[in-house]
Amino acid sequence: MNKDSPDPTPGFLVWRLANKWRVAVDRAVAPLGLTHAQYSLVASLHGMQRAGERPSQRRLADHTGLEALYVSKLARALEAAGLIERTRDPRDPRAVQLALTERGQIATQQAITVVQELLQKLLEPFGGLDAPQTRAFTDELITLLDAPLAPSVPNHDSTQGETP
Repeated sequence: MNKDSPDPTPGFLVWRLANKWRVAVDRAVAPLGLTHAQYSLVASLHGMQRAGERPSQRRLADHTGLEALYVSKLARALEAAGLIERTRDPRDPRAVQLALTERGQIATQQAITVVQELLQKLLEPFGGLDAPQTRAFTDELITLLDAPLAPSVPNHDSTQGETP
């Protein structure tokens, strides 16, 4: 980024970093037949399965921050590729549970390795993955992600009757 340009806003920088990361991950996992969004899904599913969970699509959507319809679309594509299996939840027939297949486990572990190497490169200016500055940055990101972000709705009552 050009340091001679006007001061960028934090929102612009978050957007730029998110796009930089998405493009880099897309390129890194493409040889494994994945997109960044698919990687986010299988890596999250991998972590949840390791913790003993067999999440529903809704649970995975909540975990990843992706829209439920988008998770459903991604899950169908990953199922068609033989990387995950989708089954009805015996406790709730409306819910669809997800699990990595054996092939999905292998592809996901390879993708996680590739993305971890990429993350190490991204965080080198902070001193790497285990650096105190990285831990502080992670804490700040968590704070921002936990902040409510609902748009305010203008009060139309106070402007009724006024002419523009």
